[in-house]
Amino acid sequence: MSHKIIVVGIGPGDPAYLLPKAQKIIENARIIVGGKRALADYSHNGARACAIGADVSAVLTFIKDSLAADDVVVMVSGDPGYYSLLDALRRTFPIERIEVVPGISSFQLAFARLALPWHSARLLSFHGREPQAEELLRAPGVVLGMLTDGRNNSQTIAARLLACGWRDEDAMYVCTRLSYADEHILTTTLGAAKDDKGIGHGVIVVCAHEETI
Repeated sequence: MSHKIIVVGIGPGDPAYLLPKAQKIIENARIIVGGKRALADYSHNGARACAIGADVSAVLTFIKDSLAADDVVVMVSGDPGYYSLLDALRRTFPIERIEVVPGISSFQLAFARLALPWHSARLLSFHGREPQAEELLRAPGVVLGMLTDGRNNSQTIAARLLACGWRDEDAMYVCTRLSYADEHILTTTLGAAKDDKGIGHGVIVVCAHEETI
């Protein structure tokens, strides 16, 4: 029987948000791949480990070589279905050799903290990426959920949305360190955020004024 690649979502950070099935798979892993922090938090001494870094091709080679011996558990932050190593794995390996265990995404936790349904939200990523201009346009009832990084932060995103037809009074919620003890959620407006210090590396939720919570 061919060994499998088991892609496990490890949630937003705090182990309390790791699903029991994912935890069991990680605990039983003999070959494990993940970011340095994830390996430090979850891997055990008996497992062969490979850290995910800038050289993704090297990681894929490690996985390919390791599959001859055993299953390979790949830990990814949040949920594997949203901008994770899963894309590269699908392009490299047959889909029937890939098993995915979902995780709680930072989007899910951010919307939960705001008690805001997200079934109609437009989800975007500014984390090393550039959304299309049409994805940023304002319309009645629109709710945006956005991943951010150091360069694309609350200040720069507010300015960009205002240039795309959003209004000064539209609400912005800046969610950082979600699930950790120092978690923080700032409630502001686009008009105020564009003139304030930028906050990045988190989730930003923006609501057209009619949908302010």
